[in-house]
Amino acid sequence: MFSISFLDIMSCGFGAVVLLFLIIKHNTDMNIPEQKLIPDMTSEVNMLNEDITEGRKGLAELRNTISEINNRIVIAQGLARRATDDIKELNGEVEELTSADLEAITEKMKQDIRKMEQEKNRLEQETENTGENTRSYVGQGNREYLTGLKLGGDRILVLLDASASMLDDTIVNVIRRRNMSDAKKKASEKWQRMLETVDWLSTRFPATSKYQIYTFNTDTKSVIKDTMGKWLDVGNKAQLDESISNLKNVIPGGGTSLIRAFEAADGLRPAPDNIYLITDGLPTQGDTPPRNTTISGRDREKLFVNALKVLPKDIPVNVILAPMEGDPMAASDFWQLAQITRGSFMSPSKDWP
Repeated sequence: MFSISFLDIMSCGFGAVVLLFLIIKHNTDMNIPEQKLIPDMTSEVNMLNEDITEGRKGLAELRNTISEINNRIVIAQGLARRATDDIKELNGEVEELTSADLEAITEKMKQDIRKMEQEKNRLEQETENTGENTRSYVGQGNREYLTGLKLGGDRILVLLDASASMLDDTIVNVIRRRNMSDAKKKASEKWQRMLETVDWLSTRFPATSKYQIYTFNTDTKSVIKDTMGKWLDVGNKAQLDESISNLKNVIPGGGTSLIRAFEAADGLRPAPDNIYLITDGLPTQGDTPPRNTTISGRDREKLFVNALKVLPKDIPVNVILAPMEGDPMAASDFWQLAQITRGSFMSPSKDWP
């Protein structure tokens, strides 16, 4: 009995140990998966949180877009209502028009047409008063280029440069032609272009105006003998034709004294109200002949400035420049002269006028 009881006790104790062992091992096995699952669940939670954050951002943008679309819809509705109101107003105005109103509108249009016809007749009358009725000019191919020149005036003065440089565009050819016969000098292509320019201008003189044509080099002369300081009538066709004819007998030569030309312009009484200056460069001398045979560009500009001092005031000077080789400042200086005097400036092509 004692042995059996002892064995029962030992068996119970061993059973208790085994049970305790199983309980402890079971808890250990249950904890291990939890430790392994915790990191995986955390990652998924983070991903879900990020998706939620992105979703909220997208929802905010969507709400903003919806709000903007709603605003545009409101604006469009407002414009539509305004357009509808304008259409109703126009329809009302059309309905209010009576036959009497239509007749009044028609009569007003007829009056406007009559006024335009009167203006057309006036412009045609002014055209008839230009020098084209006194003289005509037809260039090669009957060219009619837009020049920008301010044509017209009651007292028109043409100043034509007749110095040796008008024989050609280059210094070498000027020197070569200067030693040729008078006939070949007068036949120079450049000089002939300048004569045609004066001829073209003369056909644009108003028939009721007065004119004078001077040539200048070291001195200034009128193309009509014994008419220095006197105005000539454009209406005198024979005298105007004589002026152009006499120009063809002028032989370019000598230096260029612009101050002499402006002094001659200042001597006209009453003063001219429009001047056409036809030249190819800055002056080469002043009141007196130069001491040296050559002159610098700076000295030529000084002579130009001195010449401006004797130019009559408040008279437009329209410059027609045929640029000469070796005189780069001429275009700039003469352009400024035209701007200051409220005239015009042009450097025509070789086939003009």
